[in-house]
Amino acid sequence: MKLYEITIQPAAGFGTPLKGDTLFGHVCWQAAYDPGLLEGGLEKQISAYPEKPFAVFSSAFPKLADSPGYVLKRPDVPLSLLFSYDKEYRAEQLLKKNKCMKKKEWMRIDGGLDIDISSEDKFLENEELPAEIAGQVTGPHHTERADHSRKFVTNFSQPHNTVNRLTQSTGPGAFAPYSQEIFHYYPGTKLAIFVLIDESATDIERICAALKNIGRWGYGMDASIGMGRFALLGHKALPLPDTADANACYTLAPCVPDTGCFSRSCFIPFVRFGKHGEMGVFSGNPFKNPVVMADEGAVFKPKEGKGIFEKPYLGQAVTGVSKSMPETVVQGYAPYLPLKMEGL
Repeated sequence: MKLYEITIQPAAGFGTPLKGDTLFGHVCWQAAYDPGLLEGGLEKQISAYPEKPFAVFSSAFPKLADSPGYVLKRPDVPLSLLFSYDKEYRAEQLLKKNKCMKKKEWMRIDGGLDIDISSEDKFLENEELPAEIAGQVTGPHHTERADHSRKFVTNFSQPHNTVNRLTQSTGPGAFAPYSQEIFHYYPGTKLAIFVLIDESATDIERICAALKNIGRWGYGMDASIGMGRFALLGHKALPLPDTADANACYTLAPCVPDTGCFSRSCFIPFVRFGKHGEMGVFSGNPFKNPVVMADEGAVFKPKEGKGIFEKPYLGQAVTGVSKSMPETVVQGYAPYLPLKMEGL
């Protein structure tokens, strides 16, 4: 498989996080409407997906503004494996150090996708991100946001009301306000999506065409009312990371790891309460069975002889999640970056 980076820029708020498994589902719906996106069509590629995925998508991560590189989630491992602690620390000093380090939820990596955890300077707090990923932000809407909020992602409740589409009003006695949580990225943010592609099944131009349509019409929840819009800025090929000195895998998307392949696993559980999109909403039962996954940023230490480093992704496809559409497959795969971590 070949590795590519696709750059997008948010153009609206989002109701659904840009995670790899959801991006995969959106691309599958694009292929359902356009059989030319995948060789042999969607049904052929989905039936082969558990053994041979045609594409594996990462979640979206911020790009650095002033140099080639990215900002990734801090590895979900014990803090003692990432930060140095003085053996002479008293209890009060240890608690203070832990509190400070927990705020550093992000880490910088260079354009070569090499993870360097040897320096605490690589780790960033949320408030430090805007200067790293957006640089100098200008414009009438950007100025107010930059002056009053330094968060990378801002959440707020969007008020709505139930409207009768025939009368274009709430109707007598039908005033029914409600709110939904949405989030906005910091102005000027560019996001990188890493995708592994089997070029016997599709190519980067067709994948980009699918993502361009998704960005135009909206991604995730509330796309029909303007949420989830983004612009596709370009793509480039990347070499697969060197695994020669690695002893662990850092995942770039939620995944369902293979059983019996890892001697140690560090992750935050993530439960995907999936729902069919597009015409699947009218299938009679649009809800999928919940899938428990390891969120992006997980670290897995492979057992010797399992051949994990022979493939550029780990995990497995998840089937049997839908009663209304039994052929449904969830991306339980994740691209990973090789990692050298002492003490793991």
